[in-house]
Formats: sequence, structure tokens, C-alpha cells
Amino acid sequence: MKKREFYRLHSDVCKTLANPKRQEILDYLRTGEMTVNQLVDRMKISQANISQHLSILRSKGIVSVRREGINMFYSLANPKIIEAFDLISHVLKDSLADQTQTVSAAMKMKKE
Repeated sequence: MKKREFYRLHSDVCKTLANPKRQEILDYLRTGEMTVNQLVDRMKISQANISQHLSILRSKGIVSVRREGINMFYSLANPKIIEAFDLISHVLKDSLADQTQTVSAAMKMKKE
């Protein structure tokens, strides 16, 4: 695979994850598989909306599904996605902390 094709695929996965609802779904699935109804109960959004997001995540290979009777159980296709999710979260928290320190320092200087 050429680098440009890899970058395009990488970008597609990042775009898929660049949605707050999908990030919330991933955060819930980190603890194990869940049904759509369990996600509806936790997220307080419609079943249709969650199903749409799960379909997108599934089409990109981020979640997998298994059927048991009438229930569909969703889980992370690869747990490494949570490692990436957590790494980005840590970077964001560090950045927010730096911004807060910068604003605090600027406010302190303004008062002096």
C-alpha cells in the first residue's frame, strides 16, 4: 500500500471518530459489549440515532457486532482504538491545562 493511500484511510478513520456521539459510544464500549438499547439508556438519544452511528462505526471496522436471538451486541473491533482515544484525550487535557495557565498568567499580569 502506498503512503498516500494509507494516509487517506487513516483520515477516513479519524473523520469517523470526529463525532462526539461516536466518541461517547466508544467510551461506553470500552467496558465491554452492549446492545443498542443499553446505549440508548445511557446516552439518552434515540435508537435510530445510535443505530446510525453504530452503522458508520461498523462500516469503518471500528466496532463489530454479534447477534444473540433478537439482540445485537456491539463491541470494539480492536481494543487499540481505546488506546488511541485515551492518548488524544491526554493530549487535549494537557493542552487545556496549558491554555488555562496561560490565561491565568495573562490575567495576573493585567492586574499588576
